[in-house]
Amino acid sequence: MKPFNELNRGEQQAYLMLPIIQELKNIGGEGSTKKVKKDIVKNDENLPEDVLTETRTSDKGNTYHPFNFPYNFAISNLILAGFLTRPKRGWIVLTKEGRNYSGTAKELSDLVYSRSLPKWAEKSKKNKNKSQTEVSTNEEVDAELTDDIKNNETDDEDDRQRIADAINNLNPYKFELFCRALVNRMHVEMSDKIGVKKSNDGGLDGYGYITTDDFRTTRVAIQAKHWNGSLVQAPEIDKFRGAMDSYRAEYGIFITTSGFTRGAIKKARTGTSVITLIDGDKLVDLVIKYQLHVKKVVKVSYELDDFLSSNE
Repeated sequence: MKPFNELNRGEQQAYLMLPIIQELKNIGGEGSTKKVKKDIVKNDENLPEDVLTETRTSDKGNTYHPFNFPYNFAISNLILAGFLTRPKRGWIVLTKEGRNYSGTAKELSDLVYSRSLPKWAEKSKKNKNKSQTEVSTNEEVDAELTDDIKNNETDDEDDRQRIADAINNLNPYKFELFCRALVNRMHVEMSDKIGVKKSNDGGLDGYGYITTDDFRTTRVAIQAKHWNGSLVQAPEIDKFRGAMDSYRAEYGIFITTSGFTRGAIKKARTGTSVITLIDGDKLVDLVIKYQLHVKKVVKVSYELDDFLSSNE
């Protein structure tokens, strides 16, 4: 098989269909499109490890993730073919046919396209939009995605991207301060002695204590890596664990603006010291959850009374 990045857009869509079904089976038959996407990349060694963090800039100056297009179209084709349903935006569920599917990837994509392509053509004819084939091969489609494709993502994707861009633009020192503030919001009592020097100190970027409801106190070490593009690899986890041991930390939190290789994820889950990995996407989740340097803006709408809404 050719490397994933050498496949054309249609081949990439076809390739992703079976992993989507398999990952949904692994997590009980339903889940968020974001989680399924991350699990596919984590578990499928045929996919580049950096495929989720890869970005490109369109001629209009918009930043986008090219992997999202074949992934979202694969989901929409599976929905049109009856293998998935989408009860709400950003959430997918296996149908009975999806749960029971046991064929090959080629058999699946052939069956899916035999059902979905006529429906795409019908939608295109009704809406006078571009055909699915035209859209799926155009990397300038950010503003041209059909409603079906946009519904595979959450409502706040634009806001999430703005937050991610802002975090990526922090200098390394401000990023470390940012991470310390975030962990503090997560009820870790931060030390003012360890991990307070500027970047490149060769040690920890934070250290603290967390006490549970039953009054058990755990020493927590924090590492923050402001990396754009490159993934954190296994040796970085080893170095962090060594620093944790030096300070006798039982628990570690490794935060990065990018992501982690499969080897790094495996390393974090082995050994006596548990390390929680927070990648760029999860970091945005936590920033929103704890409203760290962001605030929720509620849009106001107005309802017309009878005087304005009636001509009688």
